[in-house]
Amino acid sequence: MVNQRKNNKLGLLLRGLLKERSLSMRKFSDLTGIDTATISRIINGKRKANLQHLQKFADCLNVPISELLNAGGYGIQEQEERPQSDIQKSVEVIQNYLESSNLLDKEFTIKQVDEELSHYGHYSETEEGKETILKGFEKKLQKIGSIGPFINDLKELYETFRQRKGTSYELAIIGSALLYFIITVDAIPDYIFPIGYIDDAIAVQIVLNSLAE
Repeated sequence: MVNQRKNNKLGLLLRGLLKERSLSMRKFSDLTGIDTATISRIINGKRKANLQHLQKFADCLNVPISELLNAGGYGIQEQEERPQSDIQKSVEVIQNYLESSNLLDKEFTIKQVDEELSHYGHYSETEEGKETILKGFEKKLQKIGSIGPFINDLKELYETFRQRKGTSYELAIIGSALLYFIITVDAIPDYIFPIGYIDDAIAVQIVLNSLAE
């Protein structure tokens, strides 16, 4: 129990946010609609907060839900168990090409994509990130044309993001894939032909798997 409380990042974060806003646990309960006992158990590390709890906490405290998700153990980078047979094949294609061409002096891994998606997920929640997506997506499409079936998935994700159809958590995940596609400097730079967009397709598949879960 002692170790559980020491590692209770969400509880520490919530305590700090409540103190900053001069909110009592009872008032926080009234604002979120979550009973005081449940909030107390979450803060004290005796219960894991679910996604509904975190969504209500984020809305009430006016903080990015990604901050609470990571503290509560739901971070994008922590979602490791995914069906990845097709993804793994693509990784092998990229790695074999890099080794034979000597274009990049590094190994390509799923972890690299995950880490960048996590970063872009946070960025997509900022006004600057949203603007980058809304202004940059169509321009990027026009630049590259319809390369690969993942483009149709990207278009659907973009419309979902543009219309804000989903929870903050879902939109952050979607935004991470869109930014990964738009921003040219990612795990495999887009200029490296013919594999420059394979990692974009992998990123899209990872995000679709996350949303399905």
